[in-house]
Amino acid sequence: MKRLEGRRAVVTQVSAFMGRDVAAMFREEGAEVVADDRDLRAAGAAEALIAEAGHVDVLVANLAAEQPRTSVLDTDDATFRAMYEAMVFPLHRLVRAVLPQMLARRRGKIVVIGSASALRGAPNYSAYGSARGAQLAYVQDVGTEVAPHNVQVNAIAQTFVQNPTYFPESYQRTDEFKERIRGAPIGRLAHGWESAALALFLAGDESDFFVGQVFPFAGGWVTR
Repeated sequence: MKRLEGRRAVVTQVSAFMGRDVAAMFREEGAEVVADDRDLRAAGAAEALIAEAGHVDVLVANLAAEQPRTSVLDTDDATFRAMYEAMVFPLHRLVRAVLPQMLARRRGKIVVIGSASALRGAPNYSAYGSARGAQLAYVQDVGTEVAPHNVQVNAIAQTFVQNPTYFPESYQRTDEFKERIRGAPIGRLAHGWESAALALFLAGDESDFFVGQVFPFAGGWVTR
């Protein structure tokens, strides 16, 4: 039997970040995938997605936004707010919308595709990095809150993974990328399917004992 046979999974922003890789692997493992691409910043969008999906066994909160690279002094309120409106408020709305049915069934999985930028400081990333950090703190808090109801909430904190948003092929040909990849001890990008495989583990029964965990997936970058 396939690992997600008979389960329905919602994957958000499927055209961005890790959406396509996760959706493809989940389908291969038997899931019925609701692959959505709507703008979740809009009022009511997250709630509408969950309502339209109906029964949801797995929610993959795959949320991405362009990284503003400005010094803290040059980061205005609008730039700072935009990161939270793209990646933090939609996460809470999605989770708040899907949790009632999972709690009622005493079964469910929520996987957040986050960023390792929240685990290691870098200059000129205060807006993006802090929003990613808020995602991870949220996972820890909500994960411990709903664990007694047999609902598991966990996150992948990744970087140096092939994806169309942050590491497209065009960027991989730049001098900036070549300099950055030297900072990854593994010395290469991960394939998208490698990150998707971790998401699959967190969506399946094997991860039932993991609660509010943040899993670094960065080729050793956050351990240096």
